[in-house]
Amino acid sequence: MGRMVTGLALGAAVLALAGCGHNVEQRAATGAAAGLIVGGPVGAAVGAGVGVVVDKASTR
Repeated sequence: MGRMVTGLALGAAVLALAGCGHNVEQRAATGAAAGLIVGGPVGAAVGAGVGVVVDKASTR
């Protein structure tokens, strides 16, 4: 149970950090860095993707 709560908290942190930055490159880089720390290479790819999606959503 404790590992699941930790994983959810880290996942939420990745999503929050993916929104940091002023342009798509910064947001993708921030999301990738946070994802790398949490989930390794797969987490980096997911974090970068979330950063791009957050940028697209915020520019509308």
